[in-house]
Amino acid sequence: MIQKDMERIDDAGVVRQGEGLDAARIEAFLKDTVTDLPKGLILRQFPGGNSNLTYLLRFGDRDLILRRPPFGRKAKGSHDMGREYRVLRALYPVFPYCPRPLAYTEDESVIGCPFFVMERVRGLVIRRGLPPGLALTPAQGRKLCENLAELQAALHAIDYKAVGLEGFGRPEGYVKRQVEGWIERFRQARTPDAPDCEEVMGWIAANKPADSGRASVIHNDFKLDNVVVDEQDPTRIVAVLDWEMATIGDPLMDFGNILAYRVERDDPPEMDFIRFMPPEIEFSLTRKELADVYAAKARRPLEDMTYFYCFGLFRLAAIEQQIYYRYYHGQSREERFAGMIDKVRVLEKTALRAIAAA
Repeated sequence: MIQKDMERIDDAGVVRQGEGLDAARIEAFLKDTVTDLPKGLILRQFPGGNSNLTYLLRFGDRDLILRRPPFGRKAKGSHDMGREYRVLRALYPVFPYCPRPLAYTEDESVIGCPFFVMERVRGLVIRRGLPPGLALTPAQGRKLCENLAELQAALHAIDYKAVGLEGFGRPEGYVKRQVEGWIERFRQARTPDAPDCEEVMGWIAANKPADSGRASVIHNDFKLDNVVVDEQDPTRIVAVLDWEMATIGDPLMDFGNILAYRVERDDPPEMDFIRFMPPEIEFSLTRKELADVYAAKARRPLEDMTYFYCFGLFRLAAIEQQIYYRYYHGQSREERFAGMIDKVRVLEKTALRAIAAA
């Protein structure tokens, strides 16, 4: 249960140094695009998130969310605000777990970059630890994980052509492009203190499967801390956030990503360093059990998921390395990014163990 007065884990706070926005320009822009906004914008920033930046826009009793790219060097093709806004507009009528998009602009005179604004979804975001006042039984932890896998399967079942997303991605050759693209991104973002990951990259390049032939909308970062859960029933998911990497592609690649975020009880102790969920949830389902839940909902048998799991681990290492690159070169002052290089090392070792076992 949750205490009524509990502190939300994702309450917005003071805007971080070097990441400020021009509130007056934002308010002027929104007055022409969003109706019935009272005067007087209060601007805050959310502490979570390692990629695109998220801000709270408070107009009286109405809360909106602004999403913008990070400051500093960005990988080519990443942080496309227009893509994230487009997928939300297409999915919102048929997938009610999307926040309602409200406005988008590429006019950099407003805050210096493209950005979009959406309605805020109230609820809890669970990260590495449970929020104060929240306790989950083992059965509740299991149910939440099952709901997460089933919701991902439901997303993959949407007819992307029917909702106007044909051409949003190129499903043919998706696996090959993903493998080659993430290898290139890792090499471009590698710093002198990073592992080379060459053995892992060589294995995923040499063993990549053909496309499954069942292209779908894929989120590309579907995980627990990218969903919002109901405050009164934390097993119930009410929204999915962070659609910046969504595209049309192979759903098994998307599901492999969610496997990469799981740590099991029997995994080496060092893997606790890359744990993204509280133990009450992390240990509720094994990777195999999670795959079984997804397969049942998707109505498709899953063959050996080792390849998709290993690719997910490497892709996560590349994401962490890209963020660490900005910190290493002084483009971000966020001290929490300093430890990401250690996560990259652990992810490489984890992928090598999975490859050896395969």
